[in-house]
Amino acid sequence: MNNSSTPPSFAAIVVAAGKGLRAGGDLPKQFARWRGKPLLRHSVEAMLDSGASEVVVVIADDAEELARLALAGLDSCRLVTGGATRQESVRSGLEALASQTPERVLIHDAARPGLSRTVIDRLLAALGQHAGAIPVLPVVDSLAIAAGNMMSGAAAREQLRRVQTPQAFRFDAILAAHRAWQGEPNAGDDAQVLIAAGGNVALVEGDELLRKVTFAEDLMAALPPMRIGQGYDVHRLVEGEELWLCGVHVPHSRGLAGHSDADVALHAVVDALLGAIGDGDIGTHFPPSDPQWEGSPSPLFVEHAVTLVNAAGYRISNLDVTLICEEPRIGPYRDAMREKLAALLCVDLTQVSVKATTTERLGFTGRGEGIAAQAVACLERY
Repeated sequence: MNNSSTPPSFAAIVVAAGKGLRAGGDLPKQFARWRGKPLLRHSVEAMLDSGASEVVVVIADDAEELARLALAGLDSCRLVTGGATRQESVRSGLEALASQTPERVLIHDAARPGLSRTVIDRLLAALGQHAGAIPVLPVVDSLAIAAGNMMSGAAAREQLRRVQTPQAFRFDAILAAHRAWQGEPNAGDDAQVLIAAGGNVALVEGDELLRKVTFAEDLMAALPPMRIGQGYDVHRLVEGEELWLCGVHVPHSRGLAGHSDADVALHAVVDALLGAIGDGDIGTHFPPSDPQWEGSPSPLFVEHAVTLVNAAGYRISNLDVTLICEEPRIGPYRDAMREKLAALLCVDLTQVSVKATTTERLGFTGRGEGIAAQAVACLERY
């Protein structure tokens, strides 16, 4: 085999520890959906598809659950807690790789999802002669030097370049440079850290598709403003079981049978939420064949679905639940059910409706054999 045709091996660090405040919303932008999947996942998949031996994802100390959801199913991916600044976060990622001592490492920002194999190949090739390499683009506009809101001079654009990520380095060189860094608390990028330590950095051609996702409109342009999902579930009424509806215990001579607590209303709610974001159904995430979910409280399933809704870049606008049964009477418990649902969904009480109807004693619900529930959820993007 000709070794010259084998792409150089490398590890990767994807920095995803920021808050993403300029993108708006309650969810850090790296976990919001962009073109069908979490922003972070695009970069990690690109690195793995290009041959990364391992991808270290640097996250904030309170973002582990969001990160695991965003990266579910991806192998060779490890989470590491970052620091107070980007430079500290990158160093945390480098230290996490130190025991493996990869020959090369690519350091990338999660907010640049349009990463191509072509750019990665250019960077790795440049490391054959240089300690570092970065992708750049020319500056095409005229540049003005500002003094307040007045122009005080012009800058020569021919000498300037727009810098992108990923930035590529020989691992030992960039690790030593970060350990020795004595500059500003938050280095602008890793190339500056290497240059400060005496290293050289080559420039390779970047890609306009690698633009940074910064503002809310960058994320939202690919998402519809509204999503609607509907859910339906049925459970049998049996002796010896407690009856739970909308997370509320309802005293009754019989309860609903099921693998979990059989809260038929909350199961319909979960399916409505998952349906609105196109992410399967309750059985996909909590299969009844899995013994760990036996007897589980259904609010756990709702909280999981709400987390997925938020990760997809949406929040709950309103929810409408209809219970279909001859008994028990739902009216006395309706307010408690609405309050419980509002708390689970993290919305105002006015955004939740709970209704009940009968089938005029027709069918299995009319004969008192079981209870059915329907739910419709409306989501709006952040």
